[in-house]
Amino acid sequence: MINVEHAVKTFGRKKALDDITFTADEGQIIGVLGTNGAGKSTVLKAIAGLLRLDGGQIMIDGKSPCLSTRGMMTFLPDVNVWYPWMKLSDSMRYMKDMYWDWDDNKARHLLDFFELSADSLIHQASKGTRAKMKLLLALSRQAKYMLLDEPFSGIDPFARQQIAQAIVEDFMEEGQTILVTTHEISEVEVMLDEIRFIHEGKLLLAGNVEMLKLERNQSLMEMLKEVYDHARV
Repeated sequence: MINVEHAVKTFGRKKALDDITFTADEGQIIGVLGTNGAGKSTVLKAIAGLLRLDGGQIMIDGKSPCLSTRGMMTFLPDVNVWYPWMKLSDSMRYMKDMYWDWDDNKARHLLDFFELSADSLIHQASKGTRAKMKLLLALSRQAKYMLLDEPFSGIDPFARQQIAQAIVEDFMEEGQTILVTTHEISEVEVMLDEIRFIHEGKLLLAGNVEMLKLERNQSLMEMLKEVYDHARV
């Protein structure tokens, strides 16, 4: 279980996280939703141990983010982190050398699923193809927790559907806990168990997606728009 308790993170005068508290139970797909700049990426980076909080704490299976907890999670950033000379096969070999839980069989399955070539140079690939490459590298690990930061950003609708399908299939096979940040609400609604809706660093809405829909008699998009509009008043 991931526990985020009264998390505060400030960059200059901007409070990226403003007293956020929530949990991520095991075996769920949780959408961390919000507009650009809401604090979604910041909370994922803090969970991954890449950012130090200014206040509050994060506990992962009872431990603060550290080297031992990093081994339990895979983090897909919203930026490209590979050397420009690398082929996809080079990055796959690097991941295999770095992480004991790398799964060659799953990597080969995802190569076929995404119709990728291991000999492709990463820097020459289109944005949509690079997104698939990054997701292959994240999903090919057997990590307990998966942190996916904007996996749908800037990609065409068909590629987004492929990526959502891969996430759901992998989740169902492995029973991992997945936290995914996005503002592409329509693409993720059908795959989410829970949501955490953030605006200007504050947690505005959290809960089970189906329960919230029943209680409010609204679609997820309608619900979030109402909460967002109310927060801006």
